[in-house]
Amino acid sequence: MHKKIKVDLLLIALSTPIQIGIYKDNKLLEMISSDEKSSEVLPVLYREIFDKYDVKKLFYANGPGSFMAIKVAYLFLKSISILKDIPLYATDAFYFNNNQPIKAIGKLCFVKISSQIETQKLEIMPKLEFVLPNVLEYKEFDKNVAPLYIIGAV
Repeated sequence: MHKKIKVDLLLIALSTPIQIGIYKDNKLLEMISSDEKSSEVLPVLYREIFDKYDVKKLFYANGPGSFMAIKVAYLFLKSISILKDIPLYATDAFYFNNNQPIKAIGKLCFVKISSQIETQKLEIMPKLEFVLPNVLEYKEFDKNVAPLYIIGAV
């Protein structure tokens, strides 16, 4: 039996498609994306990944974004973290979209000004696109992994 490669996993499940990055020595080794519902596809994808790789750390985008998507990602990864004793880290979604506005509700978007996340009304909705980084910068992630459920006064 051959030895599995040690990797870190990054999940972005804030919009469609969900994206999983597999990183070896901080560098993107493999990308997986799916247009399926995260609650249905994550268990299947993660089983395949864990069968193939030795996962050492888990990372995810903890918001802002779809409340349900954030909740599913958090509960799924937190459960794996506890059950398999793998550390979990998080950062906000702006790390993955070059600090662009993220749709909230109606014409409201989440924006990040300095280190504060707020909502602003925008007439033109930006195209929502999250990108897996080629190099995973550990310093951008935190052990505070609670979801960012942020919404301003409507």
